[in-house]
This record gives sequence, C-alpha cells and structure tokens, in this order.
Amino acid sequence: MKQSRAMSLVEAVTNVIVGYVLAIATQIVVFPWFGIETGLAEHLTIGLAFVGVSLARGYLLRRLFEAIRIRGAQ
Repeated sequence: MKQSRAMSLVEAVTNVIVGYVLAIATQIVVFPWFGIETGLAEHLTIGLAFVGVSLARGYLLRRLFEAIRIRGAQ
C-alpha cells in the first residue's frame, strides 16, 4: 500500500507534536537534575526551536523510504 504525500505530512506532524510534548515533560524533569532552572516559557521555546527540524526530518525520511519502496517494487 502506498502512502500519499498528505498522509506522510500528517504522520510527520503527529510525530512532532507527540515528540514536542514528551520533550517538554522530559526537560521539566531532567533539567533540575543538572542544575538548570528554567520556566515553562523557556521550556516551550527550547522545544519549538527543534520542531521545524523534526518535522522536515520526519517528512523527508518518510518520502525517501517511500521512494525506495516504489523503486524496489518495479
């Protein structure tokens, strides 16, 4: 079954959102262990800094593997 480009984007966005929420929760727990004290706004900003990169990475890798799958089927 072939995945459409739109569904690849939906999957990548969902992956990034779930990752973002987990990253924020992890930062809130782990940062204090290392003596890093930040507020919620900083945690959210740090997380947002990586959202675009994560979204692009997930989408491009999905498209790459889809292209490999299609070439292998020919």
